[in-house]
Amino acid sequence: MRKEKPVSMSVIRRLPRYHRFLSELAKNSVTRISSQELSEKMGFTASQVRQDFNCFGGFGQQGYGYNVPQLRAAIEEILGLQNQFPCILVGAGNLGKAIAGHMPFMQLGFRLIGVFDNSPKVIGQKIGGQDIRPYDTIGAFYQEHQPAMAILCVPKENVEAIADELYGLGMRSFWNFGHYDIVLKHPDVTVENVHMNDSLMTLCYKLSAGGPS
Repeated sequence: MRKEKPVSMSVIRRLPRYHRFLSELAKNSVTRISSQELSEKMGFTASQVRQDFNCFGGFGQQGYGYNVPQLRAAIEEILGLQNQFPCILVGAGNLGKAIAGHMPFMQLGFRLIGVFDNSPKVIGQKIGGQDIRPYDTIGAFYQEHQPAMAILCVPKENVEAIADELYGLGMRSFWNFGHYDIVLKHPDVTVENVHMNDSLMTLCYKLSAGGPS
C-alpha cells in the first residue's frame, strides 16, 4: 500500500537490494523474516528497514515480521517490474553484446525489442534474441514500436548526437553507459548513468585506505 508522501530516491535505490536478498531467501524456501534478521543480513539497522517499508504503508506484522514472498511481490509492484517496458540498445560492441546477451530484462521490468549499430561487421548478427539492425533504421523502428527506454553503449563522443536524435523522436528515458550527461541538454529526461570507472576508482580508494567496505 503506497503512501501519498513522496519517497526519497535513497529509499528507492535500496529496494532492488531488498528484492535481491528476498529472492535468495525465497529460493531457500524461507517464508518469514524479522526486521532485525533482515537488517543483520543487509547491513542496515532494523529501524532503517522499518522506516524504508513504512514509506509504502508498512508490510510487517507485530510479533511475526515479514512474509518473504508477499514482501518480495510488493517490492516488485512498487518498482513496476510488471510493466515490461519495451527498450532498445544502441551500440553492439563488447559491452553492448554482454548486456544484450546476459541481462535478465524480463525479470527487471523491460523487454529488449531492438539492437542497433553502424558497423557492417556486426549488423545482421544476433544477440539477446535480436538481430543487430543498421543504426540508420532507428527512426522508422521507433515510430513503429515506440520503445520506452534506450540503452546507450557507445563512446562518450557519440552519446550526445545519438541522445539528441532519440530525444527528437520522443525518447525520454535512458540507461547510459557513455560518460556524457544527457540531462545537461535535456533536463526533462529520466536517466540512469552507469560509470564503471567511478566504481572501480572507489574500490581502489577502499583498498588504498585499508578500511572496511
